[in-house]
Amino acid sequence: MILKGQIVDIPNKRIYKGEMTIKNGKITSITEKDHTIDHFILPGFIDAHIHIESSMLVPSEFARLAVTHGTVATVSDPHEIANVLGIEGVKFMIENGKKVSFKFNFGAPSCVPATDFESAGAVIDSEDIKKLLENPDIKYLAEMMNYPGVLFDDEEVMRKIAWAKHYRKPVDGHAPGLRGDDLSKYIKAGITTDHECFTYEEGLEKLQKGMKVLIREGSAAKNFEALADLIPEHFETMMFCSDDKHPDDLVVHHINDLCVRAVAKGIDVFKILQMACINPVKHYNLEVGLLKVEDPADFIVVEDLKHFKTLQTYIDGKLVFDNGNSFIPSVNFENPNNFNTDKKEISDFKCESTAKQIRVIEALEGQLVTNEIIAESLFQDGNLVSNVEDDILKMTVVNRYNNEKTAIGFINNFGLKEGAIASSVGHDSHNIIAIGVSDESICRAVNLLIENKGGICAVSDSHEKILPLPVAGIISDKDGKTVGKQYAELDKMAKQLGSKLNAPYMTLSFMALLVIPSLKLSDKGLFDSKNFKFINLEL
Repeated sequence: MILKGQIVDIPNKRIYKGEMTIKNGKITSITEKDHTIDHFILPGFIDAHIHIESSMLVPSEFARLAVTHGTVATVSDPHEIANVLGIEGVKFMIENGKKVSFKFNFGAPSCVPATDFESAGAVIDSEDIKKLLENPDIKYLAEMMNYPGVLFDDEEVMRKIAWAKHYRKPVDGHAPGLRGDDLSKYIKAGITTDHECFTYEEGLEKLQKGMKVLIREGSAAKNFEALADLIPEHFETMMFCSDDKHPDDLVVHHINDLCVRAVAKGIDVFKILQMACINPVKHYNLEVGLLKVEDPADFIVVEDLKHFKTLQTYIDGKLVFDNGNSFIPSVNFENPNNFNTDKKEISDFKCESTAKQIRVIEALEGQLVTNEIIAESLFQDGNLVSNVEDDILKMTVVNRYNNEKTAIGFINNFGLKEGAIASSVGHDSHNIIAIGVSDESICRAVNLLIENKGGICAVSDSHEKILPLPVAGIISDKDGKTVGKQYAELDKMAKQLGSKLNAPYMTLSFMALLVIPSLKLSDKGLFDSKNFKFINLEL
């Protein structure tokens, strides 16, 4: 196979008219040659940190969408499914990904469960990590979100890092807001990356101290604008990632969108492409081609270097996307799950109290971090209830692995005026999270998920809608466009119920994420994520 186009030579910062020969899945020659073809040939895009599960798609279905945007590979942390199914969940992701022509690079989830302050479906200890890292399909130790464990030299945490060093595989970080001496110790432990920076100053300090910083732009957490000004000086040690990408967003764009936005800021296109195409391959030692002779023929053809509209995507010399059509097929797979709680009663969501004030989680648009605010209590027959007028809504986290008492909290900025929304995608342990205007609506939403063994849903006074997620309670068994459409309909319904958030379900899924400051709710109670301890709802 011979292709002609404008060859984009990223390392040498040049573009030239050329011809490329491909044989047996590899590039056998690249030569300068005059022609009249205007489109550009460049290495494919790589998402340097993503949880495939957050797309609500199995890897094979994720790949069908990703290649339409020029993505040829991901650095994928199967942390979410591992918290539900353990090592069997990791194996499921690897095996499903191998069924299609796409380069998934999975890590060994370092924090299963993420903390001891919530109920997960599995445990992966240091011996399990050793077994995973022995596997050549596992490329790295995934994000070490238990940074307090690193700072306090937790024995089990340090064993996991030691095994990664033993097998000479990188260790990913997860340390939002970590600065100063604590950051220095975290890095010294052997942690090489961070994708949680949300200010320029934090990103700069981490870069200056030797970390590689990933600019994250996902469906909920959006840090591009805060960090983009670091690119011109630090592009050699930076990468792009989405972390969590919901299906409706993945239908529209992926890493290509970050390239578009960076070019629009006037940043040198070669620096942008170094981050999008080259740096992940070098850092993680990926078997992904970089448009060199003898490399795997992993590359894309784009219309221009401004809008990056993908015309074709090739992986191992195979055309997997062309002219609007993805040639990656759907494959058969089973639906493993772990969902064992019984339906609830309205009384399970009552919260008897006489306190005049309560602690409230303040959700922030486009961020995983939250604030703690103090609000006046609203009672009904001695039961704390939602204050719809002031947007202080009742929230619950329900253990989906066992029948346990429900946890109750309150949250601000979701804005619902009617009904409730709920999800069994609840990072990191994926218990059921629901927010609503009344105990009755919360109970309806929770039970809808229990009946379906997982999903996301919305209920109004007269209507209910659900996207079932039968794979581990967090992934659909349908194709990407179908899931994207269903998700968009639910997103629309949540906004019709009153939510003003850009991505209400993605934001909801992080309100039980205890490793992100400052106030969250686990199935065991209200949690102070700054001091890593439970805290009283009532003042």
